[in-house]
Formats: sequence, structure tokens, C-alpha cells
Amino acid sequence: MITLYTAISDRLTRAEWLLPTLARLVFAGTLLMYFWVSGLTKLGDGFMGLFQPSVGAYAQIFPKVMEAVVYDTSQLSIWHWAVVVAGTWAEFILPALIVVGLFTRLSALGMIGFVIVQSLTDLIGHGGLEHAETFGAWFDRFPDSIIMDQRAFWIFVLLVLVVKGAGPLSLDRAILRQVLPREM
Repeated sequence: MITLYTAISDRLTRAEWLLPTLARLVFAGTLLMYFWVSGLTKLGDGFMGLFQPSVGAYAQIFPKVMEAVVYDTSQLSIWHWAVVVAGTWAEFILPALIVVGLFTRLSALGMIGFVIVQSLTDLIGHGGLEHAETFGAWFDRFPDSIIMDQRAFWIFVLLVLVVKGAGPLSLDRAILRQVLPREM
């Protein structure tokens, strides 16, 4: 029995492709559409909506500032616009790069930063700190808080990609094969 266990364990240890491939699959199955739909809510009308975000985009990203200016985006600075546009584009670009496995480590690192900023905005800007069930706590026997519990799993999946890369079924690997054909 120990021999069988050891053989299976050794095989899993050598399966370097498994974790990054599964991490990308889990990300695609659970978070890709979450971020894309969130990004869609921030786009303005038509093609120029890529550069002229909706009022809702500003309200999602800068809730307290928007309240202060009575939801009049013309009172905001170019910095506010740049943050909203960059955040909106990031919700489309970074998840897509992760799913296809292109610049995976950098994209996953960018998504970790995005999730941290998103979480802080939810907690501070949208009042999540006032609701213990939203913020949650670790080691409390309740695994369903939106911030501490769910987003810890999101970040863990992304950390797997930062550490392990995209795996063999990725554009990263295909490009490396072209650049370094003998070493692959």
C-alpha cells in the first residue's frame, strides 16, 4: 500500500503541467465572465465607450468621490478618467491573457493587484467594512464571505499562475518553443 501511495505521489510531484493548467481552467470557469461582465457595465455607448466610461464606472471605482460631485463626471480630473479606463480595460485584457496563457505570470500578478484594489474599494468605498458578513473573517467556520474568503481563493489561483506559469497548453509555451526550439 505504501509503495502504491509513493508511486502515485511521485507521479503527481513530477506532473508540472497539472497545477497551472487546472488553475487556468478554474479561473476561466469561475472568474473570466465575472470580470468581463463587470467590465461591460463600465463601458460607455458605442466604440468610443472604450474611452468614455459610463457614469456607473466612475461610481463603482470612486463611489465617495462621485457622491461628492453629485455624479457629475465633468468635475473629475484626468487622473480619475485614466484610472477608470485602465481598470475597465484590465477587466477584459488581463483575464483574456490568463485564459489563453499569454504573459501569464505578469497578467496573474496584475489580476492580484486588481483584486486587492477591488476589495479595498468594496470595503472602504462601498461600505463593506460596515457589514461583517461581507468582509468576513478567517478561521471563523463560515467560508462564504465575499471579501476574505472568496477573494483569498481567487488570489491563490492567481498565485499558482505567478509561480508556475501557464503550463504546456498556452501561448507562452508555444512562443517559447519558437524562440528556444532545442531546449523545449
